[in-house]
Amino acid sequence: MTTFGYFLSSEQFTPRELVEQAKRAEAAGFDKLWISDHFHPWTDEQGQAPFVWGVIGAISEATSLPVTTAVTCPTVRIHPAIIAHAAATAAVQLDGKFVLGVGSGEALNEHVLGDRWPSVGVRQEMLEEAIEVIRLLLRGEEVSHEGRHYEVQEARIYTRPQEPFPIYVSGFGPQSAQLAGRVGDGFITMMPDADLINEFHKSGGAGKPVQAGTKVSWDRDADKALDHAHKLWANEQLPGQLLQTIPRPRDFADAASFVPKEAVASAVTCGDDPEKHASQLRAFVEAGADEFYVQQIGADMEGFFTAYEKQVLPLLRT
Repeated sequence: MTTFGYFLSSEQFTPRELVEQAKRAEAAGFDKLWISDHFHPWTDEQGQAPFVWGVIGAISEATSLPVTTAVTCPTVRIHPAIIAHAAATAAVQLDGKFVLGVGSGEALNEHVLGDRWPSVGVRQEMLEEAIEVIRLLLRGEEVSHEGRHYEVQEARIYTRPQEPFPIYVSGFGPQSAQLAGRVGDGFITMMPDADLINEFHKSGGAGKPVQAGTKVSWDRDADKALDHAHKLWANEQLPGQLLQTIPRPRDFADAASFVPKEAVASAVTCGDDPEKHASQLRAFVEAGADEFYVQQIGADMEGFFTAYEKQVLPLLRT
């Protein structure tokens, strides 16, 4: 059975706003939560980037919904042993209702300590070893690890959940889908791409969950909704490897200035038509996703939650 969650945007909202949205999502009937993990927003217009682990702690006291990080990069800016420690605490706070979503990251967030930004192949190799380190530490035993990319000396995590949390791996191409199938407990995608999901399944992911997410801009005024989406999130329509390689929010803003409104309109449902919103979400379900997460990037948050509670979620569930 497909479940529908709400996607909390750390790039766009303050910690307090994120907690309030989590509470409103639960009241509106959403089943689960995603939350993004960023050091920088994509552009200065988005304007926020709180430390996700502090926000998750607050959410754990405000709602009973499960939480997935979408996604954490455990390879460059933060050592995987520290991610294991933070995630183990989050899982305890959430009574085990936690999934660590991981990915190979973006230079936007990972360059900030002056580390070299590796090639795609090296980043995926680092991610695989990072997952190994995290799983070793979740056993609760003293761990010493000396690998190609990471070293851990006599480390033990004392505060941890009774059962290790699942680790889902994100992917945007066949190579990353194959890695997710091989080493992940599930797959995370932002595209309604049945071929990509099938690649995950045939690479070892058969029977494992697939999470998918997308953005909408709900507003009673469709033109206003499109203006807002184009102003804040045109960067998502940038082609190729740009999302992984551009280093600064101001650079993303420069690149996104070349994205036409029509490109955003074709990717993001704008306005208040419940059938159009449901149709965008159904595309992911039809591609093979098991869990679906939607992010409201429009300005009218209360209008969005009311519409989804009373109109869109009932359409999807029938």
